[in-house]
Amino acid sequence: MLIFPAIDLYGSCAVRLFRGDYAQKTVYSADPASVAADFARLGARQAHIVDLEGAKTGGTPHFGLICRIRSESGLFLEVGGGIRNAETVRKYIEAGIDRVILGTAAVSDENFVREMTGRYGDKIAVGADVRDGKVAVRGWTETTESDVFDFCGRMQDAGVKTVICTDISKDGAMRGTNLELYRKLTETFSMDIIASGGVSALSDVLSLKETGVSGAIIGKAYYSGAVSLAEAIEVAR
Repeated sequence: MLIFPAIDLYGSCAVRLFRGDYAQKTVYSADPASVAADFARLGARQAHIVDLEGAKTGGTPHFGLICRIRSESGLFLEVGGGIRNAETVRKYIEAGIDRVILGTAAVSDENFVREMTGRYGDKIAVGADVRDGKVAVRGWTETTESDVFDFCGRMQDAGVKTVICTDISKDGAMRGTNLELYRKLTETFSMDIIASGGVSALSDVLSLKETGVSGAIIGKAYYSGAVSLAEAIEVAR
């Protein structure tokens, strides 16, 4: 299992939200590129980046900063937030971003997902952000009627190889992960499932590994010092 330390960007800072609430935002660093450099120094080989402003409104307000993080850290980067058209996908991939995450666009336009996976293969991932079993969009500000398992089935049929699944109720809450959800997803689908939301201790990393997920995202637990990134990487390995 791979560990993806996370950087959520807002106002050019590394921040964390509590359960996806933009009004409950904690700023952890004014220099996200140095945060990524710390990830690499601690043994990480990949990172998860979300442009929160892009996710909420569309667009790529942090494109330049994300490219700087990629070039300076040398990490494999998967990037999400505001990636809703072919031009934005192309821009990120041509800039050297390793994998782009489709969220809102994947829910609203499955043909777009098929087109992008046909063009870019495994450089395309999909984010399934879950609130009470339903997929949320637009930076988690809207919840759809789309069931997460139905949605993931459609994504697999569209050629998606990787799904990043976030239980919004767990994100930033430091109360453990939704192991049952991730176990069911890995049993149901052949795609790689990356778990996000709720990792608060090394025991959570071990438990996630046992579910069969291919990766786990660590955010607040790292920033708060609750989990050693180096130890998490070792445990996951």
